[in-house]
Amino acid sequence: MLKQINKIKRLTYKIRKTILDISYNSGEPSHIGGALSIAEILAVIYSNFNIKIFKPLDRFILSKGHGFLALLSILYCKNFIKKKEAFQFQKNGSEFIAHPIMNKSIGIETSNGSLGQGLSFGVGLAISYKKKNNNNSIIVIVGDGECYEGSVWEAAITATENNLNNLFIVVDCNGHQNDGAINKMMNYQEMKKKWLGFGWNVNSCDGHNISELLNAFKKKSKTKPTAIIAKTTKGKGVKFMENNNDWHHGRLTKSMYLESIKSINKN
Repeated sequence: MLKQINKIKRLTYKIRKTILDISYNSGEPSHIGGALSIAEILAVIYSNFNIKIFKPLDRFILSKGHGFLALLSILYCKNFIKKKEAFQFQKNGSEFIAHPIMNKSIGIETSNGSLGQGLSFGVGLAISYKKKNNNNSIIVIVGDGECYEGSVWEAAITATENNLNNLFIVVDCNGHQNDGAINKMMNYQEMKKKWLGFGWNVNSCDGHNISELLNAFKKKSKTKPTAIIAKTTKGKGVKFMENNNDWHHGRLTKSMYLESIKSINKN
C-alpha cells in the first residue's frame, strides 16, 4: 500500500509541474487554480482504474472543463500524448484550448466547454455498460461550482433510478468558482447531504490525501452510484495561488513560474 501511495505521490508532483510548465510555455492566461486542485484525484483515478486509448475499459470524463490543464498533463504523464503535442496548448492551430475537445484517439472522452454536461454523458455510458454486461467503471469529475447547474441533478436522479453502481462522481470542493466563493449552502459540508438526498452512496475525504481517496473509491455500493466529496484547495501546491481566486484564470510571468516550481518542490 505504501509503495502504491508513493508512486501516486510522484505522479501527482509530475502532474502539477506539467500544469505549470504547459501554462507558462503557452504565454497566455489559463485555468491554473482549478487544475492544481485535482492533481491527486487524477493521479489516483489513472493509477487505480484501467483507462486506455484503444479498446477502453474504465472511462474517465472531465466535466469541469476548466480543469483541462490537469487532464492534458495526465495524458502526457501517462504517455497518451507526446510532449510536443502537450506543449501546443493555446498555440495557433492547436486543438488544445482552454477546455477539452473530444478526441478519443488520445483519451479525451468529451468536449466540455459548457459546464454541467459531463455527468449526463457519464450516466449514458454507465447505462450502456450495464446493458452490455460490462463490469468496468465510469468516473466523472465535477466542480462544486458546477453543481449549480440543474443538469447535474437531473443526471443524479437518472443514475439512482437505474442503479448505476458502476458510476463514480468526484466533486472537487475547492470552495471557489469563476466569480467568487461557493455559497455556504453548496459548500463541502452541505454537499454530502445533497448527494445523499439524491440516493447516492456518498464518501467524503481530503482530496489531497491519496490514502483517503483510494479508500473512498473502494467503498462502493452494490446497488447505488458512488459520489466522492473531495475537500480540496484551489491552486494547491503553489503558495501564492492557494485559495486565491485570482488564479482561476491567470498568466504566469517568468518570476511567478520560477516561484511556483520552488513552491511545489517544497511539498
